[in-house]
Amino acid sequence: MGEEEKVLKDPVHGYIYIHDSLFWELINTPEMQRLRRVRQLGTAYLTYPGGEHSRFSHALGAYEVVRRILQAFDRNGYSVDPDWGRLVMAAALVHDIGHGPFSHALEPFWGQTHEDWGEAILLDPSTAVHQVLAAVDPGFPGEVAAVIQKRHPNRLAVSMVSSQLDADRLDYLMRDSLFTGVDYGKFDLERILRIILPHGDRLVVKRSGLHTIEAYLLARYFMYWQVYFHPVCRSAEVVLKKTIERALVLCREGVPVGAGDPVLEGWLGGEPLDVDRYLALDDHTIMTALAHFARSDDAILRDLARRYRDRRLFRYVSFPAQKSPRIYAEIERRVRQAGYDPAYYLDVDETSEVYYDYYVGDEGGAGQREQALYLWDGEELIEMSRLSRPLSGIAREPQAERRLYFPEAVEHVVKERVSRR
Repeated sequence: MGEEEKVLKDPVHGYIYIHDSLFWELINTPEMQRLRRVRQLGTAYLTYPGGEHSRFSHALGAYEVVRRILQAFDRNGYSVDPDWGRLVMAAALVHDIGHGPFSHALEPFWGQTHEDWGEAILLDPSTAVHQVLAAVDPGFPGEVAAVIQKRHPNRLAVSMVSSQLDADRLDYLMRDSLFTGVDYGKFDLERILRIILPHGDRLVVKRSGLHTIEAYLLARYFMYWQVYFHPVCRSAEVVLKKTIERALVLCREGVPVGAGDPVLEGWLGGEPLDVDRYLALDDHTIMTALAHFARSDDAILRDLARRYRDRRLFRYVSFPAQKSPRIYAEIERRVRQAGYDPAYYLDVDETSEVYYDYYVGDEGGAGQREQALYLWDGEELIEMSRLSRPLSGIAREPQAERRLYFPEAVEHVVKERVSRR
């Protein structure tokens, strides 16, 4: 008899099918289970109340998308080596294992990217996820890490996990749309599975699938502006970051803040993170710390923590790059006069700092050309935006947005100064 099939109910894909004990063992490692305690969208739940879903459910979804892509390849007559398929499914399942508390929102604090942390976790012999992968082959953890880090020599494997049309995006757009309650991230996944095919070292799309992929790429564009760069989502992130910054300054000046967790307190005090200590951090750790900070003797830390916990976020105004440094200096002075330290109560946020993106075709140089999406008509490859007016417009005129965030008490003076020419 073969292995027993595991079936997990999922609100996005209906069911997630697990036919291989390797993936079941990976799912049940402590490192994967930790992702239940890391929100997929960081601080977005303060804007979209339903946006509480986790990195764990997204990881399962990405795995399921890869599994279904491989099935589609097989149905369409493309031979798939079982070991290669196993590698890609494993990489999709653990691709976000390195995410820290609040996902991308706090990533700059942890010293390296979540991909680098993920590689460290996968290659550390003490982790359960390493041991499960190494039981396949001693080199298997390194191969999985190489796919996630885009270093693997098999570029098709890389493109299925990380590209313009990958399992990661195909799942998170649908999942984020569902849980935030917006309609922008919807597209026809079933049709996409029918029209994508391997072509050399990349995934390409049948020429007949132009409008299906247009809908997917436009969904990415609208989700970017309506969810990922939503001004209130960004305000929550600014307040959270400023809270952590203040705690760091106090601790490194020798002022204890009492974060409620020894690992977090050690890091705030300057102790470096290793894999074991990093894996001890999650959203719950930070929320516990905020509860402690909200009772701090330091007025700034106390106020910032309460602002985040009670959703008293910063206000904002558009602040184009051409606004002179003199205007910003004047706003700083006015904010300070109102009793707020500008280091913690004033922040410029712009699109270049957002971790999600939208499709810009091959307009961005060699790197973008490598990542561009191509249609295959049986004879030649054609980059998507060359045949699509909507995508062409987005690609050739990328939008940029820059906002200034500040407390509500100074809203009048800030807006009055920004509006002056």
